[in-house]
Amino acid sequence: MTNGYDEAKGQRNLLERIAAKIPGFRGFQDRELRRDVDRLEREHLASEVGRLKAVVRERARAYTDAGRIGSLQGFDRLDRQMDGLAQAIRFSDYGATGLFDPVKIGEAELARIYEFDLSVLQDLSEVESAVAAIPAPGGDDPAAALDRALARVGALADKWRGREQVVGGVVQTGKGA
Repeated sequence: MTNGYDEAKGQRNLLERIAAKIPGFRGFQDRELRRDVDRLEREHLASEVGRLKAVVRERARAYTDAGRIGSLQGFDRLDRQMDGLAQAIRFSDYGATGLFDPVKIGEAELARIYEFDLSVLQDLSEVESAVAAIPAPGGDDPAAALDRALARVGALADKWRGREQVVGGVVQTGKGA
């Protein structure tokens, strides 16, 4: 994933570029653009979790079709944990402040938040690997693989809560945490 802010900034239309020349307007416009990019990044991350959740549901459906319903409790726990993670990502605080917010988040803090968000993609690939390692119904007992996937999702949820603390600390104090 590339730097979404730079890409979005490069796609401004002529009117937006002219308006950026108005004193004070550029800062407002940049903050709003960062807010939009932050929302798009979080939506992308949440949709990736949702995509993985669909894979888990499909695998659970295969276990149901094979009559191995004793394994479904593990699938259900993983499904709920992934749903909670997707919601936490989708509805977390913005990584930017608005024009009239009393505390402004600086460029360094925003860069750190964006780098964090990008690192979550790597963690999602580890979750994807853990989900892919869940055996098909005709294979081994899925309990160990489900536990590994639960652990990966739990670690990512803990990491995401750390992002909320960073953003919350920046907004409350006006400085990077």
